This record gives sequence, structure tokens and C-alpha cells, in this order.
Amino acid sequence: MPVKVSVVIPVYNPGTYIEDCIASLLRQSLPPDEYEAIFVDDGSTDGTPARLDELAASDARVTVVHQEASGWSGKPRNVGIEAARGEFVMFVDNDDYLGDEALERMYDYAVANGADVVVGKMAGQGRGVPVELFRRNHPRATVDNAPLIDSLTPHKMFRRAFLDRIGLRFPEGRRRLEDHVFVTEAYLRADNVSVLSDYVCYYHLKRDDASNAGFQRFDPVGYFANLREALDVVEKYTEPGRSRDRLLRRWLRNEMVERMRGKRLLNAPEDYRQELFAEIRSVVVERFGPGVAAGLQPTQQVVAALIADGRLDDLVAFAEWETSVSTKAEPDGIEWDGDVLRIGLSAELTSDGTPMTFPAEGTAAPLDGPPASVQEAVNWVASHSVARFGSATVELLLSERTSAAQYFQPVEFTRETVPAEGDGRVRLVLRGTAAVDPATAADGSPLGSGRWDVHLRVKLGGWTKQSRLGPVPVKGRTAADAGVVGGRVVLPSWTAKQGTLALDVDTPGKRLGPERLADGAVTVSGDRLEVSVPFHVPGDSPVLLKLTRGSGAASVQVSGTLRPKGSEALLEAVLPVGDLAGAAWRVALSPAPEAPEPSFHPLPFAVRVRAGSVQVVHPPRPGAGQRLVRRARRVAGRLVARVRARGK
Repeated sequence: MPVKVSVVIPVYNPGTYIEDCIASLLRQSLPPDEYEAIFVDDGSTDGTPARLDELAASDARVTVVHQEASGWSGKPRNVGIEAARGEFVMFVDNDDYLGDEALERMYDYAVANGADVVVGKMAGQGRGVPVELFRRNHPRATVDNAPLIDSLTPHKMFRRAFLDRIGLRFPEGRRRLEDHVFVTEAYLRADNVSVLSDYVCYYHLKRDDASNAGFQRFDPVGYFANLREALDVVEKYTEPGRSRDRLLRRWLRNEMVERMRGKRLLNAPEDYRQELFAEIRSVVVERFGPGVAAGLQPTQQVVAALIADGRLDDLVAFAEWETSVSTKAEPDGIEWDGDVLRIGLSAELTSDGTPMTFPAEGTAAPLDGPPASVQEAVNWVASHSVARFGSATVELLLSERTSAAQYFQPVEFTRETVPAEGDGRVRLVLRGTAAVDPATAADGSPLGSGRWDVHLRVKLGGWTKQSRLGPVPVKGRTAADAGVVGGRVVLPSWTAKQGTLALDVDTPGKRLGPERLADGAVTVSGDRLEVSVPFHVPGDSPVLLKLTRGSGAASVQVSGTLRPKGSEALLEAVLPVGDLAGAAWRVALSPAPEAPEPSFHPLPFAVRVRAGSVQVVHPPRPGAGQRLVRRARRVAGRLVARVRARGK
């Protein structure tokens, strides 16, 4: 069978961080004879070479190439390309990992669309990844119709024949931004680029020791010399005009303006700040015309103008003002509506913790040269924010806690200009309602098991800011009834530490609702049990009950039904009375009775059979020892969930 995909992994002293990468490669859904993994060891001095040789000896999919240290990832990747036998080449870093179906999905998408390059959706754990690019699939993407230029890391799939036809290889040696040079040329010369956004293909991790290559302090002179090479590629393969300006804007914004802005600038040591500023200014003056900065957000335009004008002190002062600006994201009612969870919300900017105010009227006049002072810059941003308030947006994203996978949810919102107290100024407030359907919330697929944090992404004034929804004072409490929808239990709650909104989806062992049921909530007639429970169900739902005696030595499973009953649900089941003799039996519920391994959630009552009669009792409160055991189990459960998430 011809090899469809060759995965090339440059390796240098990853230690145990390579294990997730290896495991994900061996779990791929693509048949084993249709892909290969090529590890290029760039002179590692830890135990990795022996680990990889052992792996290659036991698995025919794995090839290991050893070479002397070259200093960076460019040469190992090129060596991997030459060794590759696959129709496509996929690049993976040794401390990252793939989704289980990544190779199969990306290859099929490439073939279906005749793509030379496939960009798979990324999730960043402690690392920034593109957001706008992965809103939807782009079967035929270009640098003009999609924000491709936001994704310049090499973690993509490339057609080998395309790389050979144009002679594209990575710049080699100890240097930076070799991936920018390579990927930019690939985008500009490919017959087609496809973006696969409905499955997380690549997990981009920040190591606990912060020793990823991209997190190392760099030499500004060398870094910006390498950056100029990426700009050269853009200028070589594009014509002067708006398209070129838009591409160049990516480097001005990400590599220069953002380094001279906010906490990133203020946290830099004084001497390093001076070095960065000098090199950044030289590139800005030398390479960027006025059309490049004109498309930036207002605050970014101010920073770019101050850089070009050589005013580092004013950049610092402007950064100090910007760090006072944040987003206030408040919930405004959370309730179930059929299969959908509706989340009310409001958002506005704050300054030093109080609502930010703006002039009642503004103008979107362009920034005509550098501002005369920092105060003039602040006033211009405020005026521009009012004038462009009609384009402000608020969006809701769900982010899975362990994998960092993110998905946009539909939001209907309004923009409100609210008079501030006393001075004729106004507040700019966004209010809306998000609709979360657990059956389709993950780009058309159901939400996976785990905790999903709720984030708001606000574009207002000169900022795009993302923050958690909350906090609220009632930390650790439920935010709405647990919903049993689509064969899943979804429990909206306020997190115990921050008091921000999260959704617990099919979390095994998670207690649903209160510690104790209200008096009269449970009725027993013979062997028939009826319980009013504070759940939401859109219609009759089959469930599975698990009755467990004592420490778990014995258990019985029983079919049941949840039916809507006003604002609650009625749980009905027929109990096997003859099997329930002895001590109290704790009751747990699974909303997916047909699942191969149903997840059970404890209910706040137990049953006991005496003289053939069923009695309902409250389970005893756990003692100190039991609480410690439960806490240990929760910690172990989180570790298992993290491992499982990395296997998704």
C-alpha cells in the first residue's frame, strides 16, 4: 500500500515531553500501512535517541534519523522531507501532539479539494493559536479570502510533489522564523490551500519548563534580520497594493506592535526593551508604507505611529494606560429552552476596574501622523471607538479545559449607548443571548465529556479581548438545572475558584443538583419508584440507574425514564425488590443507557428494602476519611480525563 502521509518530527532533548507526541502518532485512525513517522534527532544529549531507536525497532511505521546538532528545526525538517515516502508531508513538533483522526481527515480533505497545503484546526494549551481562521471550513482558501497569514507555524500537511516542484525547503542553521519563510511561500505559490476547521487536528503545547523553542529570549538583531526574509517572500510573489499591505500587516502587528504594547512592553527589562525598540523601528521605517499600518486596530495604529516617530517613552506611557483597560463580562440569566441552553450576557470595557466612559459623539477620522501626546492618542482612540461602535461585536466560545479546543456559539446581541453619571459621557455596552446546543456545539458535533469554560470574545474600540463569563459571588454553585439532552448530562455551574461559568458534560461522579431532595419529592408504590428531580429534559428520555450497596461490593442496574414535569423532571423506575436486601443502596443515573461504558452521576438519595417494602433514605454525609478518599479519586479522575483528552 502506498504511503499517504509522512509525519516529520524534528527532535532535540524533549525528555518525557515527547511521549504524548509518540502516543498520538501511534493512535492515528489512518491504517498503519498508509502513514509513517520520521523522527529526525538533531543531536539530542538526553535519553531520547535510545527511546526512539527502541520504538523504531518495535514498530514498522517509525523511522529514526540521527544527525549532528544543526542548531534549529530547519535542517531536521528538510532531512525528513528527503526521507519521506508519503504523498503528503505533515510537520509535528516533538512536544506537541495530534488528534487521533488528524492524518486521515486532513489527507481526505486534501484529496477531495486538490489541495497542496492543508491547515488543520489547532488548539493551544498555554500557547496562542489562530481563532478567526478556524471559524469554518475553507475548502479553497487564499491569502485574500481567508486569514491564512495568521497561521505561519509549520504544523500543516504539504503535498510532497508541490514542495519538489517549486523547490521549497526550510532555511537552515541557527536562526528564527524559518517557518514564516517556508509557509508564506507555500501559501502564495500553492494551487489550492484548504482549511479544515471542524476537527481539532493539532494540539500546540507550552511546556511546563517553558523551554519550547518559541519561548526563548532572542537576539533582536538576528530575529528581525530573519523577519526581513519573510517580508522579502511577500514582496517577491505579490504586487504593490492592498493585498500586499494586508499581508505585511501581519508582521507589523504580531511581531512588532504587540511587542511594544501593554504588559509585554512593560515587563521587558529596560536594556532589552531598548534593543527591541531599535530593531523594530528600523524595520518599520525601512519596509512599511502608510497603507500597512492603516488597517490596524486604533490602539495598534497609535503604537505603530509612535514606533515610527522614535518615541519609546511615549510608548511606555501609552502601555501603562492600556494595561488599565479590561473587559467586564457579566451573565444575565441562564436557562434551558428545549434542547438549548440560553446564556444571557453583557460586556463592556473597564478602566482600573470601573466602567470606561467615552465622549457622546465621535469621529472615525484617520490617524494623520503620530499623535502629539499620549493624551491626544487616548482621546483619538476614544473618539474612534464611539464612531465605530456600530461594528462592535460580542461572541461566546466554549473551551474544553484539558485540551483547550474552542468552538464559537451563536449569539444575538444589541449595542447600547448608556449615559454615564454626571459628565455627559457614555458607556458602550453589548447585551445578548447565546444559544448552546450540546448536541451540535462542537462545530456540528456533540460536546465531549469534560469541563467546558465559557468565554466571551469582545471586539470594541481598539481592542479584541477574551475573558471568562463572570465572576459571580456564588462560587461553586450550580448556575441552572442539569440538562439531560442528547444522551448527555450538562450541568451549568460557577467554578469554585473564580466563580466563572462552566459546563460540566458527562463528568463521571459529578453530583447533580442539591445534596438532599425536598420533602415529598420521592414516592414509592410497591416496587415502583417516582422521584421529582431538579433536572431539565426536553421530552421523555430513557436512562439507566445504578444501585450500589455499601462500599461498592454489589450493584444492580435498572432501566428508567425521565419525563418533563413543570420546571423539573420525574424519574420513574421499577426496582428489583428481591435483589435489594440488606443495607441502603445508593442511586446513580446515566443518561446514555446504550453507551458501551455509561457514565453515572450520583443522585441525592438511597433506597432500602425491609420486609419487602422499599424505603427512601438520605445517604449519610461522608466522614473526614471518606472525604479524603473522594478528593483523591477526583484528582485521579482529572488526571485520567487529561490523558483521555490528549487521545481525542
